[in-house]
Amino acid sequence: MTVAPHDIDPARFLEDHLAQASPDLLREMLGTFINQLLSADADQVCGASYGTISDDRVNRRNGYRHRDFDTRAGTIDVKIPKLRQGTYFPEWLLERRRRAEAALTT
Repeated sequence: MTVAPHDIDPARFLEDHLAQASPDLLREMLGTFINQLLSADADQVCGASYGTISDDRVNRRNGYRHRDFDTRAGTIDVKIPKLRQGTYFPEWLLERRRRAEAALTT
């Protein structure tokens, strides 16, 4: 069985990050959460989960574009999935040509 890149075991995820006790814990957790949401959203656009063969699939992934996203927790490296046909841009998260959350800039 193929594991999709956006599958997270919440208990293990928290345990691993809390054990590290890194000062950047919030930023790392937020980055992981955002990247998993983007991956799941790209799966919806493609019509099938990452790595699965399906007749319902309408598009395929083609790597990632890395973008910096400024938040109150710090700068996060966001991996925006690329598609083979068409484009994918998370309008619900980022504005074009702007890489900061709205609350940070106001």
